Amino acid sequence: MISQLVKPEIIDLIQQRQFGDLKEILIDWTPADIADLILSVHESEQAILFRILPKDLAADVFEYFDLDTQLHLIESLSKEDVAVILNEMADDDRTALFEEMPSTVVKQMIASLSPDQRKIAQQLLGYPEYSVGRLMTPDYIAVRDFWTVQQTLDFIRATGQDKETLNVVYVIDNRGLLLDDIRIRDFLLSPLETKVEDLMDLNFVSLKVNDDQEIAVELFKKYDRTALPVTDSAGMLVGIVTVDDVLDIAEEEATEDIHKIAGIQALEEPYPDISIWGMVKKRAPWLAILFVGEMLTATAMAYFEEEMARQILLTLFIPLIISSGGNTGSQAATLVIRALSLGEITIKNWWLILRREISIGLILGAILGLLGFLRITIWEAASNVYGEHWFLLGTAVSISLLGVVAWGAIMGSMLPIIIKKFGLDPATSSAPFVATLVDVTGIIIYFTTAMLILQGTLL
Repeated sequence: MISQLVKPEIIDLIQQRQFGDLKEILIDWTPADIADLILSVHESEQAILFRILPKDLAADVFEYFDLDTQLHLIESLSKEDVAVILNEMADDDRTALFEEMPSTVVKQMIASLSPDQRKIAQQLLGYPEYSVGRLMTPDYIAVRDFWTVQQTLDFIRATGQDKETLNVVYVIDNRGLLLDDIRIRDFLLSPLETKVEDLMDLNFVSLKVNDDQEIAVELFKKYDRTALPVTDSAGMLVGIVTVDDVLDIAEEEATEDIHKIAGIQALEEPYPDISIWGMVKKRAPWLAILFVGEMLTATAMAYFEEEMARQILLTLFIPLIISSGGNTGSQAATLVIRALSLGEITIKNWWLILRREISIGLILGAILGLLGFLRITIWEAASNVYGEHWFLLGTAVSISLLGVVAWGAIMGSMLPIIIKKFGLDPATSSAPFVATLVDVTGIIIYFTTAMLILQGTLL
């Protein structure tokens, strides 16, 4: 973290244009802290501060900026400076930047790369969008199985300076086929004359270039790795994916799921950056769908119009009934959607989930039903507002709550499973959507129960 005591000093140096002193101070800072500092100053001063950094450090700092800041800096830098930054950037981070830019701009930027870097950039951009190939970098350490530990360590010292990570060393044959991955600690703790093949256990996990990025997230969580190798269809090692890139993907997926659960189309931009009209376009379709769904609730209420006209007391408890069912359904849907995304459950577990939610729904319904009955009892004792048949009214409300809450739990838990079964994103079974469906059935359950219990008395 940047010290609050240092920051005013830095700002004074910027204002006084003492760039030499600034450079001497910042060269000892970590790239993340320098990025935080640059983001904390005014936009007009960001480019000034960024330009004084050595090119290697500038490239590292650039990777910590969000897309908008990167684009702002690119516009403020000369073509030569931009070319230096792009050539020094990590391959996977550069690919992520190119993905967000217009194709015409990307072509110009690729043209500014060195021949070797241009070849890598074009290769990575050639893989399908959202594939592992877009995430990987070709900067890794690969050795042969007949080498010794001494040869391996010498090779790492000679070539490891610009590699993405040195935590894992990959073993390949003469064709480039991946044979194994070995942690660097195994080399450091083994005698120097030990052969690489003696350290191999042939037990490794790899990704395919065309795998979906979600698969990478799942494998990193499952195997707790800092990096995973990426192979082509023939098993040839073509790159690696590191955990920092996967964490970004996991964050994007979690954000997308949260938006969908809330009944909003996923936002591609940060909340402050998206326009009002853009936000309206993201939210309006779902609200329109939910509005049409609520029309079914109005239709259900119209069906029981005669009963409501004969006994106005029944209408007092409609919000209580439908909100309880909707809240329960939303709870169940959120829990099941999250469990599916974490891999804790699959669609094969539907019967287990159904049995659990029926039991939970009945217990929750009994609790809310008891609270509803107590509410009517207390109000009746205090003001005699419900008349001589208050006990039957309380019974009807309690039983309705039991049924509606149980039904909400069933609907909320099963709808994501059904959507997942059809190959769609279960997060689309959003909490508002589930609540709307339960509202309709809640009205039917409530008035049907009331007609059976109150027939001949209040009805």
